[in-house]
Amino acid sequence: MKNISILGSTGSIGVSTLQVVEQFPERFRVIALAAGKNATLLVQQIKRFKPLVVAVMDAQVAAAVSQALGKEDAKTEILHGPAGYERVASHPEVHLVVSAMVGAAGLLPTLAAVCSGKHLALANKETLVVAGEIVMDLAARNGIRILPVDSEHSAIFQALQGNQRKSLRRILLTASGGPFFLRSTEELARVTPDAALRHPNWSMGQKITVDSSTLMNKGLEAIEAHWLFGVPVEQIHVHIHPESIVHSMVEYVDGSVIAQMGIPDMKIPIAYALAYPERLPVQGPPLDLFQLKSLSFYPPDGERFPCLPLAYKACQLGSTVPAVLNAANEIAVQAFLDHRIGFLDIPRIIAAVMEEHVPAERLSLDAILAADAWAREKTATELENA
Repeated sequence: MKNISILGSTGSIGVSTLQVVEQFPERFRVIALAAGKNATLLVQQIKRFKPLVVAVMDAQVAAAVSQALGKEDAKTEILHGPAGYERVASHPEVHLVVSAMVGAAGLLPTLAAVCSGKHLALANKETLVVAGEIVMDLAARNGIRILPVDSEHSAIFQALQGNQRKSLRRILLTASGGPFFLRSTEELARVTPDAALRHPNWSMGQKITVDSSTLMNKGLEAIEAHWLFGVPVEQIHVHIHPESIVHSMVEYVDGSVIAQMGIPDMKIPIAYALAYPERLPVQGPPLDLFQLKSLSFYPPDGERFPCLPLAYKACQLGSTVPAVLNAANEIAVQAFLDHRIGFLDIPRIIAAVMEEHVPAERLSLDAILAADAWAREKTATELENA
C-alpha cells in the first residue's frame, strides 16, 4: 500500500489522480489533500477518501469545510494557509506527494515535500521553471525521485528508459498548438477568453488552457524538461502536433526516434507516476491506430506566438529571469481572463517586465521569491498603463 498526498486535489490533475486511486484501492491510500477555495468538491473528496489531514487557502474556507463535514468525517484535521500546505506535503505517513497546485504557489509546498524526504509525482511545472536548480539539487542530495506527471515529460521519461544519455541528440517536445495555431496575427488580436478556453483535445484548468493557446505552456515545459532531464534548452525542439497522440519523442545520435503514444487522457501518465516502475491497467479506451487518419507535425511560429521564444530566452538567461517570466505570465493571463487586456497583450506585457528585471547575482530561494514578488507588482503597473 502506497500512501499519497495530493497538493491541488480539486484541480484537474488532482481529480484525475483520485480517479486512478479509486480504480486501485488496494494499491493506494490518500493520507492528505490540499486545495484552494473549492470547499464543496473538497468536502466530497474528504467523505470519499477519508484523509487524515487537509489544507485549504484560508481560515474562511477551512470553516466552510469543517461546517459541511458530519461527525464521522470530523476526524479529518482541517488546516489552512502556508503552514497547512507544508503539513500536507510533509506528513510522516506519506510515501509519495503528487504536486499539482497551479502556478508558483506550488513551489514552497513542493520544497517542503523534498526536504522531508518524500518522492514526487510532479505536475506543477512552475516549481522547476522558477527554482529548477534549487529543487533538483535538493532532490539529489536527499535521494528523492521526481517522476513527471505532465504527459509530455512522462513521454520523454519513458522514451529515455534503457538508453544511454550520451546517445541523446535532442528532445522533440510536442504541443497541440491549442485552438489558434493556424490563426493570423489579425485574428489572434480578436481572440476572446471564451474562445481561448475551448481547447480541442484536453480538459484543463483555465490558466493552463490559456497558456496552451499562447504556447507559453510549451515554453514552460521546455524549461521543466531542461531541469528534469539535464538537457540544454537548445536541444529541446517544439513540434506542433494537433492530434495529441504522440506525447513527445526523443531522437538519438544514430537517427532513431522513440515516441510515446496514447489517447489524450491524463490518467495514463498519472498512473505511471504513481506505480512506477509498474504499469497499471487504467480504465479507458485503447488507442486505435486503424482509426487514425494522420499524425501531423508543424514548426511553431515564434512571431505569432512570442511567448514561446520568451520562455527560451528566460531559460538561457537563467538566474531569476524564469521566475519573472512565470509571475508576469500568471498576472497577465488572469487579466486576459478578466477581459482587461487582449490576447496579444499577454506576451507584450511579459516582455516589458522581463526587460526591466535585473537578475540576481546569486541564486537563492529568497532571491527567487523576491523576483516573483517584484514581477507581480511590476506587471500590475504595466496593466494599469495598458
